[in-house]
Amino acid sequence: VQLVESGGGLVQAGGSLRLSCTASKSIFSINAMNWYRQAPGNQHELVATITSGGSTNYADTVKGRFTISRDNAKNTVYLQMNSLKPDDTAVYYCNAHLWGDPDEEYWGQGTQVTFSS
Repeated sequence: VQLVESGGGLVQAGGSLRLSCTASKSIFSINAMNWYRQAPGNQHELVATITSGGSTNYADTVKGRFTISRDNAKNTVYLQMNSLKPDDTAVYYCNAHLWGDPDEEYWGQGTQVTFSS
């Protein structure tokens, strides 16, 4: 599965961005689609998850501000980011996780979100 992210860019205080992650194949049966982020000097942080059943989960740092959604018909997962803060500056990565023996994971190349003062 190839994943391509888009939608990153410069954002100001309180601004919004919508990230997209488009897969090269159907995401209908992918168990979990995730957004991670990595800021300079920090480890990967799991930001949001959406399962094949539509359940969602968020990191405490983004809860109430970010919304993950999926459009199976377009093989695309979105991350709507509102009320952005300087701490949200990072490279955002899309991840596809298929549970199995063994598990399979696929990553996109990342898209940069930068807070502009």
